[in-house]
Amino acid sequence: MSKFTPITIVLALIMGVAFMAYFTSSDDEQVNTNAQNWQITLFGEDEQPVNIFDLADPRVRIVYFGFTRCPDVCPTSLAMLSAALREVDDSVKMQFRPIFISIDPERDDSKTAATYAHYFHPMIEGLSAPLDKTTLLAQHYEVVFRKAELPNSVLGYTIDHSSYFYFLKPDGTLLEKVPHTNSPEPIVVAINNTATNR
Repeated sequence: MSKFTPITIVLALIMGVAFMAYFTSSDDEQVNTNAQNWQITLFGEDEQPVNIFDLADPRVRIVYFGFTRCPDVCPTSLAMLSAALREVDDSVKMQFRPIFISIDPERDDSKTAATYAHYFHPMIEGLSAPLDKTTLLAQHYEVVFRKAELPNSVLGYTIDHSSYFYFLKPDGTLLEKVPHTNSPEPIVVAINNTATNR
């Protein structure tokens, strides 16, 4: 004789539906309320606080995490972003807000980060913040970085880090992630696709 009564089956179904509803709503909440929960303040070239998730600004953010003393990866990445911005139509370009965020605030204050970013393209904002704030933001997008000591160098240390361009909605929701590239073409494609599908 079966040990499963009609009441047991009904209870199991109710629990299953409740379980699914809980995790579905949790996932939706995580996706839709990213930025509203963080309250992360970054600083720009005039040392004033900057909210990159200002919902009044409809532009898609193109965010790159790096540092100004990076010997090769960051300069290459920002050069490719600059080239991509010069290739797209002005009407498309104005739909985007390119941002460089330093992961080395010990050496990169907001003015240094801004000067560095503007060297590559005047549209690229350079921002900095205390490391705990930057880390919180970087970890949300699974940016990997760590301090590596350089005992025989005048620099003292470097930052090993992943290299991606993060295309974000104004509320911080990730739209697309473009990996490090030695050509502007993948960034151009992502910019045009994002502009078309908005």
